[in-house]
Amino acid sequence: MINIARRLLIGKPLHNKEMMHERLPKWKALSIFSSDALSSVAYGPEQALLVLVAAQGIVAYGYLSPIIVAVSILLLIVALSYVQVSRANPGGGGAYAVAKKNIGELPALVAAGAVFADYVLTAAVSVAAGTAAIVSAFPSLAGREVGIDLGILFFILMLVNLRGMRESSNMFVYPTYAFLLGMIALIVTGIYQAVTQDGALLPAASLEKQPLNMAMLYIVLRAFANGCSSMTGVEAIADSVPLFRKPEAKNAIITTYWMAGILVVMLSGVTFMMMHFHVIPILEVTALSQLAEHVFGRSFIYYYIQVTTMIVLYLAANTAYNGLPVLLSIVARDGYLPRYLSSRGERLTFSNGIIVITVSAAALIVVFGGHLDHLIALYAIGVFISFTIAQCSMVVHWKREKGSGWLIRAVVNGIGAVATGLVVIIITLTKFSHGAWAVLVFIPVMVFIFKKIRSHYDDMAEQLHLPLEENLQYDDNQVVRNYVIVPISSPTRVVYESLKFAKTLSKDIIVLHIAKDEESAAKVQMKWEQWNPGMDLEIIQSPYRLTIQPLLDYVEALKKRKNPQDYITVVIPEFETRKWWHRLLHNQTGWLLHAMLVIKENVSVTTIPYHLNK
Repeated sequence: MINIARRLLIGKPLHNKEMMHERLPKWKALSIFSSDALSSVAYGPEQALLVLVAAQGIVAYGYLSPIIVAVSILLLIVALSYVQVSRANPGGGGAYAVAKKNIGELPALVAAGAVFADYVLTAAVSVAAGTAAIVSAFPSLAGREVGIDLGILFFILMLVNLRGMRESSNMFVYPTYAFLLGMIALIVTGIYQAVTQDGALLPAASLEKQPLNMAMLYIVLRAFANGCSSMTGVEAIADSVPLFRKPEAKNAIITTYWMAGILVVMLSGVTFMMMHFHVIPILEVTALSQLAEHVFGRSFIYYYIQVTTMIVLYLAANTAYNGLPVLLSIVARDGYLPRYLSSRGERLTFSNGIIVITVSAAALIVVFGGHLDHLIALYAIGVFISFTIAQCSMVVHWKREKGSGWLIRAVVNGIGAVATGLVVIIITLTKFSHGAWAVLVFIPVMVFIFKKIRSHYDDMAEQLHLPLEENLQYDDNQVVRNYVIVPISSPTRVVYESLKFAKTLSKDIIVLHIAKDEESAAKVQMKWEQWNPGMDLEIIQSPYRLTIQPLLDYVEALKKRKNPQDYITVVIPEFETRKWWHRLLHNQTGWLLHAMLVIKENVSVTTIPYHLNK
């Protein structure tokens, strides 16, 4: 039953040979890897405007246009820089991979921690923004945001991505293009109305701004930091180059150019219309919803834009679902994360990484109550740290390679490093007290975890190393004993099968019963004598009614009195119920005993299952 449900939800396993069919053409990759960046037009300019108009008594609206221009220029610089990353590192991994290769372990781990934080925030922010868009159109849904967010995360994003790259792309590609079509209609129609109708293109109220003193500079820089949320997701293409069709690097580069160009056009168009209509943030109503209503009224096109915006914001989280599992697999392959994150699941996806990002994003949404402004406060700093590390790494790469045109490429990446480094400083200064401190604490914690995991794997490899130069020598005259302990609760068919197995291991078999009182001990002894299997039964009294601890104590005592070269094996009789819910009717002593014994040195443990037929 469980297997049938799993097949319905996830699908049949895919053969390794089908891997090539899971790779994406450019037109699909644009929607899959750029939906985060492209959809950020729905909240990036608005988040900048929120800061500018929130300062009471200060006229700052006029700074919106230069802020978005600065964000657009920075976007083009970063996109051009990540083109170089894709070209130099076709194996994927983005900032982590190029940093590890060119400037060392620590910067690479910082980049990995920063990108992990950014991708998880991408998933959380995108889902929260999608819910905000639909609540703007249907206010009756207000107050149910967290439940909607979790439902989208677990029952749509996680399940669809677990089904595989091809199926997720087929499901998610068309809504992204539907959103782009709606945005083109909105921008073109809005600009046409602005040009053809009476009145100024930009009203005086949208151009007012006070002189740039220190207080105003802080507000403008904070608004710029919020506006930089439009740049998250730019690195996803460089992180996921191996998922493109051949030639992978070339296709990834072309897709990066497409993404940057489309986003700059949309940012410029939306910002112009916000200033033309002098949009002011309203509680529970997004700026994009106001723009659509100004241009189209509450018509079909208005609801089309709101619904496609909601869908694409939900799908923007899918950028993280495609980028982070690939990155985690590369980091895990290097030994800095659990090895199982590097393995593909039965649908050729990194299924464990998909589950990790789902649970992490859900935790963020629950902690912050699904409030977009609270999540945005944590946003962007992680991605700009990774941007900076990536660009610095590329400067070192080009200087080391010194191939054709290396100096120009190094200059491009150097400009990118300086620009994104300045943004890191700006975001840190302006958002530190608003939540950025949490990310700045999280990244060192992640680096510490990475190094501890790698240390464990190194220690394990050292201890498990097979000394090929040494041969195993057997002394035929040496007498080595294997003490086989079979703990029983009462003579049963399960015990019978376990003792048959124990006899194949050794002649030194100890059948052990832990008795909770003298009466139960006498009953078990009587049954044993009636059965008479030709072995003695050793009974230990447990007046405190403990079962596991007396057995552990017995094993420890046996370890002390046996010869060092002797072995101890514990054979645990256990029956397996036919139906899963039958297991709930029985205690888990065998499972607990196995868990407690396997951590003991020089003790082998095996479980003998006896399967019930009904």
